[in-house]
Amino acid sequence: MTTYKAIKLIKRPEPGPVSPDIFEVTEKELPKAGSGEILIKQRQMSLDPAMFGWMSPDTESYIPPVELNTVMRSSGVGEVVESNHPDFEVGDRVMGMMGWQEYALSDGKGINKVQADVPDETVLSVFALPGLTATQGLLNVGKPKNGETLVVTGAAGSVGSIVGQIAKAEGLTVIGVVGSEEKANWIIDELGFDGAINYKTDDLRDQLTKLTPDGVDLYFENTGGPIQDLVVERMNAHGRVVVCGMIADYDKEVPSPGPSWVPVIKKRLTIQGFTMPDHFDQIPTLLQQLTPYVMSGKIKHRSHILEGLESAIEGLNMFFTGDNKGKLIVKL
Repeated sequence: MTTYKAIKLIKRPEPGPVSPDIFEVTEKELPKAGSGEILIKQRQMSLDPAMFGWMSPDTESYIPPVELNTVMRSSGVGEVVESNHPDFEVGDRVMGMMGWQEYALSDGKGINKVQADVPDETVLSVFALPGLTATQGLLNVGKPKNGETLVVTGAAGSVGSIVGQIAKAEGLTVIGVVGSEEKANWIIDELGFDGAINYKTDDLRDQLTKLTPDGVDLYFENTGGPIQDLVVERMNAHGRVVVCGMIADYDKEVPSPGPSWVPVIKKRLTIQGFTMPDHFDQIPTLLQQLTPYVMSGKIKHRSHILEGLESAIEGLNMFFTGDNKGKLIVKL
């Protein structure tokens, strides 16, 4: 009998850092693929801020919470090792929702073949959830226009860094909000952003005013925090706010108050929240939008690799500390 490791969510997290006791590492018997099924050996697994919402008991969220005593939800990339499905063959490299486990049994729904000849970490850093989220949020929700000014928070993160680079390719002035000087230097020197704001050390109002002399047309929100009010104040008439994430509030029992609605009225702002599960059926189209940027060298990325399935448990807290440098990935 062959077994493999999986990690189950057994408790709901409390506010604050994630405690290891909400998870349970288990050994499961390796299944056989049944009719219409595929068995995937997962090679790399993505850690994403969205997981904090998935672990909560909130049944009114955009996706049902992970049920207790089931494998924790996540996306990954792997190889089909057994197939009884007409659309997949043994040896196919695939990506999709696979969970915190070394093997995943699937009926093929939500699993997509990887067509690009790039490393696994590039698949998860660019072509999986981060790149798809950035593409949908910026191009299809934000609708950027050449010559506009974009402010993106979490700009050195997996989504924010791609948002900024696509915006630069579309002719926008891009200002990124980050949490360290190293990250500020990276997004300017390596990714080509026009400016950076360190929310931990800079005078936020002064730096924002200096870097956006013509105001802000498009605001891509990944984090929340004090700069949110200031950016909304700087928005130009008919500006757009794309709300993708609020990591600053995910570990709080009571979220921080949002910006005043007075500027929303005065400037006729459009504010739209979005989540990727609403658009999973559009993944082939989103990949068609994203791929030309990547293949023409306009998208750079960096990955922060953790080793072994169990490293995912402590790895989640890096989203709060900011210790990760690049897309958080668990190598199995």
